[in-house]
Amino acid sequence: MSLDTQQATTDLTDEELATLDAHWRAANYLAVGQIYLMANPLLTEPLRPEHVKPRLLGHWGTSPGLNLVHTHLNRLVKARGLDALCIWGPGHGGPAVLANSWLEGSYTETYPDVTRDADGMGRLFKQFSFPGGVPSHVAPETPGSIHEGGELGYSLSHAYGAAFDNPGLLVACVIGDGEAETGPLAASWHSDKFLDPARDGAVLPILHLNGYKIANPTVLSRLPEEELDALLRGYGHEPLHVTGDDPAAVHRAMAAAMDTAVDRIAAFQRAAREEGATERPRWPVIVLRTPKGWTGPAEVDGLPVEGTWRAHQVPLAAVRDNPEHLRQLEQWLRSYRPEELFDADGAPRPEVLACVPEGTRRLGATPHANGGLLLRELPLPPLERYAVAVDKPGATLHEPTRVLGDMLRDVMAATADRRDFRLVGPDETASNRLQAVYAASGKAWQAKTLPVDEDLDPHGRVMEILSEHTCQGWLEGYLLTGRHGLFSCYEAFVHIVDSMVNQHIKWLRVTRRLPWRAPIASLNYLLTSHVWRQDHNGFSHQDPGFVDHVLNKSPECVRVYLPPDANTLLSVADHVLRSRDYVNVVVAGKQPCFDWLSMDEARVHCARGAGIWPWAGTEDGTREPDVVLACAGDVPTQEVLAAAQLLRRHLPELAVRVVNVVDIARLLPGDEHPHGMTDFEYDGLFTADKPVIFAYHGYPWLIHRLAYRRTGHQNLHVRGYKEIGTTTTPFDMVVRNDLDRYRLVMDVIDRVPGLAVRAASVRQHMADTRQRHQVWIREHGVDLPEVADWSWDG
Repeated sequence: MSLDTQQATTDLTDEELATLDAHWRAANYLAVGQIYLMANPLLTEPLRPEHVKPRLLGHWGTSPGLNLVHTHLNRLVKARGLDALCIWGPGHGGPAVLANSWLEGSYTETYPDVTRDADGMGRLFKQFSFPGGVPSHVAPETPGSIHEGGELGYSLSHAYGAAFDNPGLLVACVIGDGEAETGPLAASWHSDKFLDPARDGAVLPILHLNGYKIANPTVLSRLPEEELDALLRGYGHEPLHVTGDDPAAVHRAMAAAMDTAVDRIAAFQRAAREEGATERPRWPVIVLRTPKGWTGPAEVDGLPVEGTWRAHQVPLAAVRDNPEHLRQLEQWLRSYRPEELFDADGAPRPEVLACVPEGTRRLGATPHANGGLLLRELPLPPLERYAVAVDKPGATLHEPTRVLGDMLRDVMAATADRRDFRLVGPDETASNRLQAVYAASGKAWQAKTLPVDEDLDPHGRVMEILSEHTCQGWLEGYLLTGRHGLFSCYEAFVHIVDSMVNQHIKWLRVTRRLPWRAPIASLNYLLTSHVWRQDHNGFSHQDPGFVDHVLNKSPECVRVYLPPDANTLLSVADHVLRSRDYVNVVVAGKQPCFDWLSMDEARVHCARGAGIWPWAGTEDGTREPDVVLACAGDVPTQEVLAAAQLLRRHLPELAVRVVNVVDIARLLPGDEHPHGMTDFEYDGLFTADKPVIFAYHGYPWLIHRLAYRRTGHQNLHVRGYKEIGTTTTPFDMVVRNDLDRYRLVMDVIDRVPGLAVRAASVRQHMADTRQRHQVWIREHGVDLPEVADWSWDG
């Protein structure tokens, strides 16, 4: 079915049409006012240059289209008693969403000083893109928002994340035609194959084609309608078109399109929920074509503006200096007839607000956009149920993520009725040893199934799609609307979402300063299949740099953990799943790993974040250590313990301290990160003047950056991944990057005063063993027996 301004029919009365148009004009007026004005908000006197801001910032082009959508969503929500949320995808739609929030009153309720009168309107105008004010994008400060305007490409995946397990919620998602060209948005169209009409809410995409980006035409706006329809139908949608520039006709068409879309959505949900229908719906999508900068200046300085890329930002750029621009601005503002829209005190007139719903049904007041208000504690089981027995360190081996998988299975089971926990990942749940969760919930899937398929479930809460962008967007939308989750990913490929996690961290940092924003569940990453155990995938799968990326961000919001064994992973997982308003990165192995700590010891060690393992070193408590062997990560921990064992055997007189670090931020000074150590604590742990050989999971320079201000930094020598990778044996990977036990012993000999001569034969033996290793693996294809069969005999 195609609805356009020529053929659409609607039940709108003339009075309803007038009220919708009044609301839309009011929102347009307020959007223009925010971009331009700092005084005279109601134009009660002729416009003068001093009424205009000295710096004109913001974007007009998308605003009239967003105002149209907001107006009609108001009508729909009010008429049908819907619970709705809208994701505003166009990056520069701030003026429109702020205008509508002010009109409906949710802005004043959130910010009481911005009253719904002339004074408040003046504050609304002046604060926009003004020092000490609010950003030009839709931002955390904007009531009703869960999506930052800078997150171009993520709107649709956020919308689906919000809809999952929200059966009563309609999530409208406005997709800008520039945004539609991004890779993340293109992949997220496939989210409809994961949306369960029986147990999830619905997403109504609204593809807003206004024709242009900043300076160029947009691809989808230039496609013939038949070709665009074929594309959207290929994605699984049925398009409804609203096209035109005549306001009355567009209002009628938009009302008809929204009614049709919601009727179809309701029918699909009713069929699934009441009649047991299992066929995947062809969900509606609205294609809205209106001019860019609609209702703005048609021409400026002899050049066309409305309907062109010139309307993108500020159509009249020299208002303070150019009298003709000032005249055009006043004419533009007065074209909305503000005297009909606002009373003498500046309050919106009743007819302007006739379409606005009440209470929490207003788009700016929905609790779904302030998810912390809806958040419930996650029912986490006692860790003792999953803990591995450790009678002595290093006597047994387990796969840490497989152990965690049992715990996650029970979390999934405990949330089966309330449905507020999801596990997402790009086709890697079983590869990452978390497949135990399938016993409690299969993998969400609404597309075709075959007899050979396993663990697919139309009602599943394990989400797998080979798009890290989509996984990230789903989980962000899910968390921001008051639920819990975990993102499991191969370590090397989580970099794909670098820019997305940037934006989420920025969002969290801002919301922490907004008292009306309730804390949400943390965004938790489990990074496994990591750099040291990519035995068959090789160099392309070896990159531990996501930790570096995250630790560059706001210290109050980011945490990084490297648990060295199964029990420490359980302890860390329990902690991060309980936490709020953080991005937690947990790096853990999926291959068999020695068990070092009991559950009780793991809890204490993880709470400490970094600590001495007395049983691993040779300190006797009577003198300071001669050297500190430090480690962070499962493979580095094993190599450090093997090196400590070699030192005990070959240099028994040496006092060796072994320090394990779980929480990497502990290395920072306490005044730079909430988890950082004071200098007193740091020097007590690592010493102020003794050599420290640090075996680190990732790039070694990160440790230097974190610790560069410490007293003993000149004594710190870090080994880690040096971007030397290939398909090889597990031990050869550490040898190639000089992280192996023999190289660590050589480092000790090179750096402890007096050992270079006294222990020269030991050093030579270590170097010879490394050389023997190279010959052995090329002949046998496996590691040296003393490495492959190594165990801790401390």
